[in-house]
Amino acid sequence: MILRRENPFAQVVIPDHRELDRGTLRAIIRHAGLSVDEFIRLLK
Repeated sequence: MILRRENPFAQVVIPDHRELDRGTLRAIIRHAGLSVDEFIRLLK
């Protein structure tokens, strides 16, 4: 799946799987420009 926003432009590619490997999830978080802590805070 490709998630994107236009302003400011950002695009993240996420595999369409039921579960993601820990390393894959960390890579997606890093590509989005977030730290793991920031990501966890956004989930709450």
